[in-house]
Amino acid sequence: MLCRRIPWFWRPTLEQNSTILKVENLAVSYGHVKALEGVDLVVKEGEIVVLVGSNGAGKTSIMETILGVNQPDTGKITFRDEDITGIPVDKNVRSGLTLVPEGRGVFATMTVLDNLLLGAHHNLKDSSKKLELAFDAFPVLGERKSQVAGTLSGGERQMLAIARALMSSPKMIMVDEPSIGLAPIIVNDIFDILVNLNKEGYSILLSEQNVYKALKCAHRGYVLETGRVVKEGSSESLLNDPAIREAYLGA
Repeated sequence: MLCRRIPWFWRPTLEQNSTILKVENLAVSYGHVKALEGVDLVVKEGEIVVLVGSNGAGKTSIMETILGVNQPDTGKITFRDEDITGIPVDKNVRSGLTLVPEGRGVFATMTVLDNLLLGAHHNLKDSSKKLELAFDAFPVLGERKSQVAGTLSGGERQMLAIARALMSSPKMIMVDEPSIGLAPIIVNDIFDILVNLNKEGYSILLSEQNVYKALKCAHRGYVLETGRVVKEGSSESLLNDPAIREAYLGA
């Protein structure tokens, strides 16, 4: 098992059935190229919501724009009842948003310990307690805390990226393509970690090309094609949709 139960210290307080994130009519361009157009989506407290789509569909662009990496052309982003449209990344992280980037996104030349401390850079006061809890939840990271992150296995780097996100004491976690490049058995463990986090109260927005795995662990999903939402619904309804099965599940 890659991860023990996530400690109580990190559990966010849930407001049942309330909306934690709302994206309305979002459009984003990279130069003359439209990356997103008219995107609407909602994440409620305590949900796992998955973005489904092929490479270039706009999944990463949505997450990066929510976090503040990209400036939208049009649209509105509301997080915990506050308009965060165009707000800088550091302010969004302080307010409780965090992103586990595609490809693990760890700092390869830094130690495991230093990577984790970067996650808490905006609030180092509780960093010792957070580290203790991180190592309790992910024992392998404690065993390798002095090891350079670039020498970890793919699964260990993904764990480190998730633990670093938790060090920021988030209210909501965005996770971009966590299964890329990992062996199937490790993919199972990573999805178990995400389900565990959700059971502890974390709202999760997930981007994933492994559509079957993602929909099995999520509550709802949005299907994207060329920067637009073309379908949305419960995970069960999307799994049973013939067009989704043909396009993404080979059935």
